[in-house]
Amino acid sequence: MRRSVLLIKKNEALLWGAVALLLILALREVGLFEVDRLWRGLHNLAIFAKDTVPPDLDVLPLAGRALWETIEMAFAGTLLGFVVSLPMGMMGARNISPWPLVVGVRLLVAIARTIPSLLWAVLFVIMVGLGPLAGTLGLALYTVGYLGKIYAELFEGVDPEVLEALKGVGASRLHLARFAVWPESANAALSQLLFMLEYNVRASSILGFAGAGGIGFYISLYLQVLDYQRLATLLLLILGLTLTLDVASAWLRERYLLQG
Repeated sequence: MRRSVLLIKKNEALLWGAVALLLILALREVGLFEVDRLWRGLHNLAIFAKDTVPPDLDVLPLAGRALWETIEMAFAGTLLGFVVSLPMGMMGARNISPWPLVVGVRLLVAIARTIPSLLWAVLFVIMVGLGPLAGTLGLALYTVGYLGKIYAELFEGVDPEVLEALKGVGASRLHLARFAVWPESANAALSQLLFMLEYNVRASSILGFAGAGGIGFYISLYLQVLDYQRLATLLLLILGLTLTLDVASAWLRERYLLQG
């Protein structure tokens, strides 16, 4: 028994040693141990921080409209994605859907999740032109990829005894989804929806780099012309929005979801 325990500890030590070695090699390859390069980076950061003070508040009206457009894109894209990902999650759950349907749905969800929201936005800019519509559709598709996978796995975690009991009285797959799977998973599903909304607000802040609307367009513009004071104003607005979302999301979870 003692020998077995020692062998397990030895294997764990070897595993963690290998992980540490790989980490050191990876950090070396990316240049983390180049002290001169890091020192120059800190010097450049100090110059950048100095150039952002004081923020240019004259840009607030324009920045406020762009930030509102960003929020609209994130909200619309998240809800559109949720509406699609909810039934796809049901169809991708192996405990309530036939195997061929599960494979097909999971493949589609994997494709949607593989392509980043920024690249989706670029593709939609090509399709529908510049503006927030492209950004909204890009966020919606990425949301389908993310929530579709999470929901499928979440729905598969429902107690199988409950499903078997309903099947025993002749419940259809639709009945299983409506009266067993969703009630058991609703709180966790809505919590993931809130997380996705937070993520999409952050993601939509850079979609403007691809011409997909929102505050990202002005961030890209001010970076190109080296107008760091106006850039600082935009970043402060995004920071304020992010903190507000974090507080609101935590309150909603505490007030409505955790109690369930």
